[in-house]
Amino acid sequence: MNAQEQSSWTRARLGRCGPPLDLLTARFARHVYAPHAHEELTVGVCVAGLEVIAYRGGHIIAGPGSIVVLEPGEMHTGGPAAPDGYAYRALYAAPALLTDGTTGSTLPHFREPVLDDPELAAALRRAHTELATCPDPLEAESRIPWLLTALAHRHSTARVAHDPVPGAHRIAHAVRDRLADELSSPPTLASLATDLGLSRYQLLRAFRTTMGIPPYAWLAQHRVTRARSLLETGLRPAEVAGLVGFADQAHLTRWFRRVLGVTPAAYRNSVQDSGA
Repeated sequence: MNAQEQSSWTRARLGRCGPPLDLLTARFARHVYAPHAHEELTVGVCVAGLEVIAYRGGHIIAGPGSIVVLEPGEMHTGGPAAPDGYAYRALYAAPALLTDGTTGSTLPHFREPVLDDPELAAALRRAHTELATCPDPLEAESRIPWLLTALAHRHSTARVAHDPVPGAHRIAHAVRDRLADELSSPPTLASLATDLGLSRYQLLRAFRTTMGIPPYAWLAQHRVTRARSLLETGLRPAEVAGLVGFADQAHLTRWFRRVLGVTPAAYRNSVQDSGA
């Protein structure tokens, strides 16, 4: 494919056995989509250039930082609106994900397909990039429903459920303990929520309110703590990654640097030198 015409598709899952979440990363200078519609909700973030989309009988323009929301079943096209083309990230989410944290069962309606929300655009882009690189099921299940509920709350007709979750502290610690006990193969948030008689969004709210971070981030930091102990025994990072539940050494390295500021290899070498 020409350097100006690039696209890649990644499939993540919301939990180990949960529904798929498709992620598209694309850059086009000439390609124009044929008229089509998706069964899923399409949420895109334009990261460079200008895109023109035929939608609902008119044409809309998306530029860098714009969020584009295309509702299920809506016919549309897309193509470059400038000579240099455009680049974007898109995710295709089951409509039910938007109703998880809202009142009622009706799919939220977005009157405006192009949204100006820099904070949410940055969060969506960051989540998309990291999940496309390493589609961790718990991370996808922790981040995407939360972001989609924020999208519905800020920009759709939906009303978001803000009622406090009774027993949030107890719920968060029960989830924490289950994640710690099942480090290598953690349960899905959907199954944990069912066990606790909650929706997934209620579980996420209780956990984030109590712990200050979402479940996947807590589990990743717990895994890093376990990894430190194993690295200190002389095990190599590639061995340690699998033992603590990371998908691979790259996933371990990403989180190890986030938490401790160094790579696992550098940490291992340092503690071994200190011991010597």
